[in-house]
Amino acid sequence: MKTKLSLCFAALVGFALTTALLLSFFAEENTTNAQTLPFLPRQRTEAEPTQRYAQKYAQNAASSQRSVAIPEQPSSLPRPDESPLFVERYPELIPEERVSVAIYERCNKSVVNIDTRTTHNVWFVGEVDEPGAGSGVVWDREGHIVTNSHVVSNVDSVTVTLFTGESYPADVVGEDPITDLAVLKIKAPEDVLFPTVFADSAKLLVGQKVFAIGNPFGLERTLTSGLISSLNRSFPGRMQARSIKGAIQIDAAINPGNSGGALLDSHGRLIGINTAIASQSGGSHGVGFAIPANTVARIVPQLLKNGKVIRGDIGIVRVRQIETDSVQGLMLIAIEADGAAAKAGLKTPLVKKERGLLRGTFVVEREVVDWEAADVILGVNGTQTKKADTFTGIIDEHKPGDRIVLDVLRGKKRLQVPVVLK
Repeated sequence: MKTKLSLCFAALVGFALTTALLLSFFAEENTTNAQTLPFLPRQRTEAEPTQRYAQKYAQNAASSQRSVAIPEQPSSLPRPDESPLFVERYPELIPEERVSVAIYERCNKSVVNIDTRTTHNVWFVGEVDEPGAGSGVVWDREGHIVTNSHVVSNVDSVTVTLFTGESYPADVVGEDPITDLAVLKIKAPEDVLFPTVFADSAKLLVGQKVFAIGNPFGLERTLTSGLISSLNRSFPGRMQARSIKGAIQIDAAINPGNSGGALLDSHGRLIGINTAIASQSGGSHGVGFAIPANTVARIVPQLLKNGKVIRGDIGIVRVRQIETDSVQGLMLIAIEADGAAAKAGLKTPLVKKERGLLRGTFVVEREVVDWEAADVILGVNGTQTKKADTFTGIIDEHKPGDRIVLDVLRGKKRLQVPVVLK
């Protein structure tokens, strides 16, 4: 009996020793493998400061200059520093990711969230607040914000929220509905305002990579990317007989709330202000439009100075589009009595009054319109103008006092009529 108990005890001890040796062997092997895996993140300790990661980032950037597509931009404006996490993870990112992440790191602080409130009086209900939302970009360190006119037009209050989460009441400095641009002003510390850097939008090419940062559906500083699908597009504006011209067409996803946000190139420079989408459902279908940066740079200083854009006025109230086999142009229907067109001698339809008998009993007076007496505008400064928005677009490019030449059909004669805009 004692012999059997001794044998059992010896077997148990042997099994325990064998199990312990096996567990020790596997634990040692797993520890070795874990130390050699290159993709596992290494946590930072207190003894290893951020400066070391910055040095490591600089060395990696210098050794792979061909894959880094974001060179330093010559600008006196402040630029946000990359976060320590980006510096730490930079070597792990592929070149395309480096570009996207670096653009967001550098530019997201230049994009703001805009909230609006409009109060309506409703019968049997009373006052009802209608909220609105959009995006904007920081223009300068004085607190000027650029956005779309349709975001802030005819609203009761505007609030701007910066990347810090702080919100500031905003005043509308000026609007230009024709280009759908507006400027706001907030009182915020300079150290939280990061103005954006502008690019020359005249040098854009179809196929270039673009990045959009905005606040779609209230989701602050959302990044999307795509390509320039086309250039010099025109789409209907907010004002009658005026189209927004020269727009950039993109396929990057922009949705309600993106209006007024930044469209950036692969260097993180502003190339446009996102303004509209072509959609039947109200969501993104891959056809978006942005106002070119050169237009923004031309319009905003005028809004800051005057609160509006001062354009030349020709004094034409209404026209009718004429399109026949022999004539294609704009017939003058009504002009201002003391306007530039009237002073230049342009003519509208001739209205004559005639008297006659009604059923041989009553004398009546009626107006007879001689449409052939009206001038038909065929072109401006040598450019043919078949449509009203083409004509107004050319006039809008001129200032008061500018002299233009109209190509006019009067009866059967073609005339060159000089007009000085008011």
